[in-house]
Amino acid sequence: MAFAADFTSSNESNSSTSGALIMSDHVYKKIEIVGSSTKSIEDAVENAVARAAKSVHGMRWFEVAETRGNISDGKIEHWQVTVKIGFTLDESQ
Repeated sequence: MAFAADFTSSNESNSSTSGALIMSDHVYKKIEIVGSSTKSIEDAVENAVARAAKSVHGMRWFEVAETRGNISDGKIEHWQVTVKIGFTLDESQ
């Protein structure tokens, strides 16, 4: 089980404690997407996160769940990386 916390500096949320980090009481949702790249694993992750950022807001963390690739003529043709992305849910009003 993965654990994620959103830490905010005290200057942003509570000026009474100098420099301390406090944990916010967020609820997270986790999605799973697959990014790909012909260049590298890192580029596949970046592609996945960049694409998710176009429609998902409040993203806080990611974890690489699976890595695989295609081989052609004995060489890596491209990478595929399954990425789980955690984001905060909107506050109800």
